[in-house]
Amino acid sequence: MKKLIPILVLLALAGGGYWWWTSRATSGGPFVLQGNVEVRQVNIGFKVPGRLATLDVDEGASVKQGQKLASLDKVYFQDTLRQLRAQADQAAANLAKLEAGNRPEEIAQAEAAVAEREAAAINAKAAIDRAAQLLKTKAGTQKAYDDALAASRQTDAQLQSARQALRLMKAGFRKEDIATARALLAERKATIEIAERQLADADLAAPSDGVVLSRVREAGAIVNAGETVFVLSLTNPVWVRTYVSEPDLGRVRPGMPVEVRTDAPGARPLKGTIGFIATTAEFTPKTVETRELRTALVYRIRIVAEDPDGVLRQGMPVSVGLPDATNEAGAK
Repeated sequence: MKKLIPILVLLALAGGGYWWWTSRATSGGPFVLQGNVEVRQVNIGFKVPGRLATLDVDEGASVKQGQKLASLDKVYFQDTLRQLRAQADQAAANLAKLEAGNRPEEIAQAEAAVAEREAAAINAKAAIDRAAQLLKTKAGTQKAYDDALAASRQTDAQLQSARQALRLMKAGFRKEDIATARALLAERKATIEIAERQLADADLAAPSDGVVLSRVREAGAIVNAGETVFVLSLTNPVWVRTYVSEPDLGRVRPGMPVEVRTDAPGARPLKGTIGFIATTAEFTPKTVETRELRTALVYRIRIVAEDPDGVLRQGMPVSVGLPDATNEAGAK
C-alpha cells in the first residue's frame, strides 16, 4: 500500500498539469505570445542589360517606393528609339500615300497616254486602207499590206494597255496593300513602345519602402537583365511571426488587435493586427495520435504591426500581447 501512494501522487500531479494545459485556452488573464519580426528582403535588378552609369543610394539608406536607386547608360536605348521612330515615320508616310491614291497629275498623264495610243491606232488603220488600195492596183506589195496590218494590231494592243493603266490610276491602290501598310505601321509603333519601356527600365526604382542592405555592383559594371544590384529590406508593412498552440487556437482570430513589445527598456508598445492564421499545424503528428500529441501542435500566426518610428528590425524578438480572455468573454 505504501508503494502505491507515490504513484498515485504522481498521477494526480500529471493529471492536474494536463488539465491546466488543456483548460488554459478558456481561462482569463493576459495571453502573451513570443515571436520574431519576419525577415523580408528582395533582390533588385534591372529588367534590361547595360552598363551601370550611376548608383544613387548606398548601404543603410532608407528609400521610399518609386525612388530611383540606379540608372544605366541610356545612349544605346535612345539611339534605338530614334531609329525606330524614323522607321515608323516612313511607314506612316507610305500608308498615307496608299490611302490618298494617285495624284491628279498622274491620272492626267495616263489620260494623255491613252489619247496618244488612240491617235496611233487611227493612223495605223488608215495605213492599212492605203496598203489595201495599192495592193488592188498592183502598185503595192503584199508585204507592205502585212506590215501595215501588224502595225495596226500593235497599236490596238498598246491602246488597250494604256486604257487599263488609266483605270488602275483612277481606282487607286489595292485594299490588301493598304492593309499591309497599316499593319506595318502598327508593328513599328509597337516596337517604339517596347523601346520606350526599355528606356524607362534603364532607371532602377525601389518596389517598396525599405532599407538598402547591400550594394552588390558598382558604377561602370556591365549587368545582365535580372542580375542583383541591390538587396532591399522591406519595412512596410512590418510582419511578426509567432505561433499559438492548439488549445489556445480559439483565443485568436484574424483582425484581432494586439500589442507588440520589444525587449528595449522603456519602449512603447506598438499596435498590431492579426492578419493571418495558418490553417494547418506547423508540425505533423505521428500516424497514431494521442490526445497529448494533438494538444502539442502549433499554428503559425502573422501579425501586421504599425511601426511609425522604425524601431523594429528584421529578426528582432518581440512579445505579442492579446486581449484578456475574461474581458472578451464579458464583452460578448
